[in-house]
Amino acid sequence: MNFRTIPVSAWLGIISASLFAFAALFAPLIAPYGMSEIVGDVWEPMSAEHLLGTDNLGRDLLSRMIFGARTTLAIAALATIVSFTLGAFLGMAAAVIGGWADQVLSRGVDLLMSIPTLIFALVVLSVMPANIATLILVMGILDATRVFRLSRAVAVDVNVMDFVEAAKLRGEGRIWIITREILPNALSTLVAELGLRFIFMVLFLSALSFLGLGIQPPEADWGGMVKENKDGIIFGIPAALIPAGAIAVLAISVNLIADWILNRTTDLKGGRGGN
Repeated sequence: MNFRTIPVSAWLGIISASLFAFAALFAPLIAPYGMSEIVGDVWEPMSAEHLLGTDNLGRDLLSRMIFGARTTLAIAALATIVSFTLGAFLGMAAAVIGGWADQVLSRGVDLLMSIPTLIFALVVLSVMPANIATLILVMGILDATRVFRLSRAVAVDVNVMDFVEAAKLRGEGRIWIITREILPNALSTLVAELGLRFIFMVLFLSALSFLGLGIQPPEADWGGMVKENKDGIIFGIPAALIPAGAIAVLAISVNLIADWILNRTTDLKGGRGGN
């Protein structure tokens, strides 16, 4: 890959996302203070000692942001993996198998999608054990319905193509057809959707934490930090706006990368087709 061909927008996304990932990976080493350490007065302004000021309890906001990046990105990434693994496999399987299996899976997904995702998550999380594993599974399973719909739609189109029919005539199994014929041809669409679903997971987690059913204090995540510091907005204190801004920058960065990957994959396919 020639780095000179990468557009400026993609570079901006890569650099921004890399900074977030670096902060998440090395949070204990680069954070000036501990995650829950009270180091000053409530809502102190930005200063040389506290670059982003302090929060509603007097904790260093920069340190909370760095540790929050680790929590937010890790949970969103794991939930996205669950969502795509489950949704993509079941969607492609439904398209390849067809018949009653397709109908059962599709109608089950329709049932789940008919219930607002946030309300469903709030109900489930309110009765299940409050831990990170439960949170990841609930988020991943609920979002898998969207991935199922997309992957099934793409797989239905690919499944009727000549090279798939030829593979069936050769006696190839369904798993082989899904992994070797359908998945490579659906990859560009799924990659573009991957970025969107990851950002949705970040927003979903932030919304749950803001409502009190996501990451529980004193753990830090960006949505919970907005909730903790929202009262400061009335007094002109930007402590709640900083994590909200980080969510927005992360969303834009990931989407810029996803758009570049989608365009590059499409160009490569076009080039092969022209040859």
